[in-house]
This record gives sequence, structure tokens and C-alpha cells, in this order.
Amino acid sequence: MDLKFAFEDAGHEAVTASDNEEALRCIEQRSIAGAVLDVSLGRGVTCAETASALLNRKIPFVLHTGDLNRVGEYLREIDAPVIAKPRPAEDVVNRVVTMVASNA
Repeated sequence: MDLKFAFEDAGHEAVTASDNEEALRCIEQRSIAGAVLDVSLGRGVTCAETASALLNRKIPFVLHTGDLNRVGEYLREIDAPVIAKPRPAEDVVNRVVTMVASNA
């Protein structure tokens, strides 16, 4: 939630999703300019499905994860910029905003 508030404090609308299904609904129903994904969603599920949908739509995103060792194979599979946790929320916001601006 801290990231959601950080994006809002920086003047951006932000939505959250707790799983791939919810994230995919957001992508389908909203105008998403950029995203922050956590690699591990629990129970062995990763964000790969959501990452694929974002890539197909050319929506820039970063992977924000605190478990670089355990999710290493998924990071290679997804091939996106990684911001390791912990990291100040402003750093994450700035990175996504820069990527969105470069994508425009």
C-alpha cells in the first residue's frame, strides 16, 4: 500500500491487485500507463501471467521483489527491470514514471 500512496502523492492515479486475476481485470478495464509487480504472489504463483499481458500491450513495468535468490529463474524468464526491496517508495515511483515517459 505504501507504493500506492507514493504514486498518489506524486500526482498519479494508482490501483492495486493482489493476484494475477485481479491484475488482468485492471489491465482490461482501465487505462494502465505503467506497473509495479511483485514476482512471488504466494503458493508458488508468480506475476508471469500479468507481466506477459503488460508486455503484449507494451505497458512498461518493473519487478519489485525482496527475494532475489529464490525468484532468480522467474526474473530471467520475465526479463524486466528489477528494483530490489527494501527501496524507498520514491525510487520506485521515479523509475516507473521515467519508463512511462520514455514509452510515450
